[in-house]
Amino acid sequence: MSTQAPVSTAPQQPLASPTTIIPEWDSNAVQTYKAGVTTTTPHSGNRPTAKAVLQEKLDAFLPQSRSYLGLKRRTFLVVLACTFLALLALIIGLAVGLTKHSNGGQNLPLPTNSEQHEGDLTYYGTGLGSCGITSSDSDMIVAVSHYVFDAASKSSDPNQNPLCGLKLRASRYDEQVGERRSVDLKVVDRCVGCQATDLDVSPAAFDKLAARASGRVDVTWAWLSPHATA
Repeated sequence: MSTQAPVSTAPQQPLASPTTIIPEWDSNAVQTYKAGVTTTTPHSGNRPTAKAVLQEKLDAFLPQSRSYLGLKRRTFLVVLACTFLALLALIIGLAVGLTKHSNGGQNLPLPTNSEQHEGDLTYYGTGLGSCGITSSDSDMIVAVSHYVFDAASKSSDPNQNPLCGLKLRASRYDEQVGERRSVDLKVVDRCVGCQATDLDVSPAAFDKLAARASGRVDVTWAWLSPHATA
């Protein structure tokens, strides 16, 4: 007859929770333990920085080991950036200049503008002008700025420009004689080197306002006749 072992009636102890072990290679990880489940969140330090990503892309596009026009990569990039900035400044300057002188003619000293204008006065060797008129150095004639001349043009024939034959009065204070002088001039030509309010006149006309040795002086002027004169 066999003998059974007595059944223990003592309460059973709960099982111990499993121990979470962080491996050495994952020392930068953050461990969280929730309901017996371990979740690993990578440390932000493992993510590549924006500078590292940019450097990697630059190395792929422009390897540092190569030579660029005989220059190291850093020097080449500096030269490239300076060239770009110079071109940008040139484009902006041209755009500002064109806007200033081509704003629908609104800022140009056209005959519709009855105000007085101030600019530089110079003289030139006369001859056949853009209006198809041949003049001499003793004639009281003027070449207006190409900005003004071209803005008034209504056809491809410069001889038909509405400014041809119009008159304007130029004046200035002459320090040598201590008085203000003026002279009436007829438009016969187009001055390429003149700004919008500059005038280029015959040598005789310049002598009426300043000593010829001055070469370039200030001048104030305004339109006289609304229509061309013979």
